[in-house]
Amino acid sequence: MIDKLDAALAFNREALNLRAQRQEVLAANIAHADTPNYKARDFDFASRLTQAVEQGRQSQSFALATTSSRHLAGESKPMPDQDLLYRVPSQSSIDGNTVEMDAERINFADNALRYESNLTVINAKIKSLLSAVQQ
Repeated sequence: MIDKLDAALAFNREALNLRAQRQEVLAANIAHADTPNYKARDFDFASRLTQAVEQGRQSQSFALATTSSRHLAGESKPMPDQDLLYRVPSQSSIDGNTVEMDAERINFADNALRYESNLTVINAKIKSLLSAVQQ
């Protein structure tokens, strides 16, 4: 039963995780808009989503180092840099920065809108599953 529920939500869960990762990459680009020689990064969302759905979530996490037994244990999942691509600017800048704020703002807003729509789809699926269980 749980496997069926997990399978029903797997695609949307992976899409939501990737949208959140892409939002972080786009936010980093915007934050470095005035940094000389900063190269704007992004990743191919469709290929990463296909890979995530086919292979499942990758368990590449690393444990945080603690120096005391009273420290809280924690885990962090690194962003895979090998999938990040450099964005080719439509107009070069003198300082070597490839961040184009108009394009970054559009991509940021588009990604945020798609994130919200994905949440709406997940909420609708959960409500549908709950109504099926209650009947």
